[in-house]
This record gives sequence, structure tokens and C-alpha cells, in this order.
Amino acid sequence: MDILLIAGLWLDGSAWDDVVPRLTELGHRPVPLTLPGQGDGAAAATLDDQVAAVVAAVDAAPGKPLVVGHSAAVSLAWAAADARPEKVAGVAMIGGFPAGDGRAYADFLPVHEGWMPFPGWEPFEGPDAADLDDDARKRFAAAALPVPEAVVKGVVRLTDERRFEVPVTLVCPEFTPAQAREWIAAGDSPELARAARLDCVDIDSGHWPMLTSPFPLALLLAGVADLHADT
Repeated sequence: MDILLIAGLWLDGSAWDDVVPRLTELGHRPVPLTLPGQGDGAAAATLDDQVAAVVAAVDAAPGKPLVVGHSAAVSLAWAAADARPEKVAGVAMIGGFPAGDGRAYADFLPVHEGWMPFPGWEPFEGPDAADLDDDARKRFAAAALPVPEAVVKGVVRLTDERRFEVPVTLVCPEFTPAQAREWIAAGDSPELARAARLDCVDIDSGHWPMLTSPFPLALLLAGVADLHADT
């Protein structure tokens, strides 16, 4: 199965470099995406451009792919399910909850001169970054890509309620499946509250498991893909 891999803010397709070989060994075709404005130099890129890039990757897949979104990019994966509910086998969301229709994509950190730069580690102290040592933090910060303002302040648009029929797997890194279900039940994620099929699975990592736990993450994603192979 094609597995489309969408990293979150400040990352490009290379974030999945340690996950891709293992997924290939497990019999799948991983497709890491580099988003417009997030690694390709397109300073004028918008949220709509990023959604269009993900939908184009779905359309290019020979069968129904598993669409994997990480962090803020879970909203991109969910938007692809909304745009192509009949074409997406499943959505895996790593460490994030999708924004609803009419909500800003990722307008939660400062923007400077048209870009949202990586803010440093202070906002992520605690479980998010607990498994990143000093060297890993320095490498991440050095490679982090600022994201265009028109992406992070873009408004999510969802129009097809058939998205709720697409199976969702919520991968829980810095929080537990029990916490995730509690938050959803409390109304913190109206989109996932309406998902007809939602599985919450644990992974022992911080917020960036593709960097710190790539093999366990690949095994988990391969298992999800196998589960949906016949859908």
C-alpha cells in the first residue's frame, strides 16, 4: 500500500528518512511529501497549496493510500480525506487533532516578516521533547524550516461529511490513548468525536517519533496499512 507521509511544521519530507526504509522492508510504498512553502522555497505558498499537494499525492496513488499526518499536518491528512473520501483507505494522525471547518490551521505561535520560524524549545519542554537529547535538539533547530504566514493562518475548509466514514488511527506519543479519548469525549476534538471508526494507539516517544522512534513507528504504520489493505 502507498503510505503518504506528511510531517508537521518546520519539517520537510526528509523527516521520514529513518522510517521509509523500514516501511519498504515491510512491503509498503512510503511516499514522504515536501509541502509547498516548507522545503521547496515557495515563499508565497498558502494552506490551500499544501492541501492541494496532499490531494494530488492521493490522486497519484495506484490504489487507496494510507494518509499519515504528524502534529499540525493531521489537518492536512484530514482535509485529504474530506476531498477524496472514496480514495483514502485510512488516516493516521500522529500527535495531533484535526482542525474543524472554518478554523485556522496553525495560528498559535509568533509570525515574523511573513514567516513562522521554529520558536526554540521552550514551548515544547516536558513530554514533547523529553526524548530529544541536546545534540538532537541542535540538529532539529538547525534544519527547521520557517513556514509561510499564509499557511499557518490559512483557514481549514471541510465540505464532505463522508470523511467521517474514513477509518482514523490516532497515534499517541506524548499523551496516552486514555487521555486522547478523554479529551475527545470532553469536546476538544469535534471532528474525531464524529469519526465512525477511531482507534487510539500508544507509542513510547515524544512529539517527533519519526526522529526518535522510527522503527516502532514504521511497524505501527505498517500494521495500520495492513489492516486497511482490502478496503
